[in-house]
Amino acid sequence: MILVVGGAGYIGSHLVKELVELKDVLVLDNLSTGHRSAIDERALFVEGDLGNEADLEKIFIENKIEAVMHFAANSLVGESVVDPFKYYDNNVAATLTLLKVMMKHDVKNFIFSSTAATYGIPDVNVITEKASTNPINPYGRSKLMIEHILADFHAAYGLHYVVLRYFNAAGAHHTAEIGEQHNPETHLIPIILEHLLGEREKISVFGTDYDTADGTCIRDYIHVTDLAEAHIKAVDALLVGTVQTALYNLGNGKGYSVKEVIETCETVTGRKATIEYTNRRPGDPARLVASSDKIYKELGWKASRGLTEIIDSAWKWHSKKK
Repeated sequence: MILVVGGAGYIGSHLVKELVELKDVLVLDNLSTGHRSAIDERALFVEGDLGNEADLEKIFIENKIEAVMHFAANSLVGESVVDPFKYYDNNVAATLTLLKVMMKHDVKNFIFSSTAATYGIPDVNVITEKASTNPINPYGRSKLMIEHILADFHAAYGLHYVVLRYFNAAGAHHTAEIGEQHNPETHLIPIILEHLLGEREKISVFGTDYDTADGTCIRDYIHVTDLAEAHIKAVDALLVGTVQTALYNLGNGKGYSVKEVIETCETVTGRKATIEYTNRRPGDPARLVASSDKIYKELGWKASRGLTEIIDSAWKWHSKKK
């Protein structure tokens, strides 16, 4: 059985929906940001907290857990700046509690949901796993701390792990049964689609004078189902022993500008956006694009869904939700 911590959240629920086709799955989530309705009914569900050792003990005693997949982080950059305690408490301290219980029960396979925020503001056009890590906010630092802890646990206790650094997850399941629903919503594609559904007055574009082809920021968007498939390849590699430790970027390798994303949303929906162009936000790099060559070479994974498919799936989800 695979334990998915945070399996009621956006990325976790999409992973669970794919994983239940292949393995027995148990989801642990406190539903603070996740949604009970997003969990596939074929998975077992325990409402509990990552940092509650008693909740974890019960799960590991009552179930034969082969591997743990961890999605239960707080992940809002701005919030991490104003409330760093919350981020170090949940993202670091609670994860240590999880690792402690895993070691106690001799569960040695761990998939960690990390982030491109560990790189900070890179000085390269395409980011490989060898790029320097210099996070500029508590969220990114909390994730990088766990990456260091995992390396130490491997050396000391024989923990096997895969770290997956995401770029911009987007899109929804092809059934439109689950999709992206955050409160507050901070991600570009759902914000645009909410505007096109009449739920927002306008879209704000922060900066039009970047050193890019159209002057707006370029970001690496990856379909959430592609992400789920990468996680499944990673856990399979751990379980069969072909990987003991690994770090992979997950991205599309291309990148799309803010204007491209808006225009594609307009094309997919057949609706015109009202756009407000305003000043740059502090700390926004012009370009954040990942190389995913390493995971392709080692595990055979690559993103297969482009921007139009991402937006089309998200539009079906948002339209249905409305």
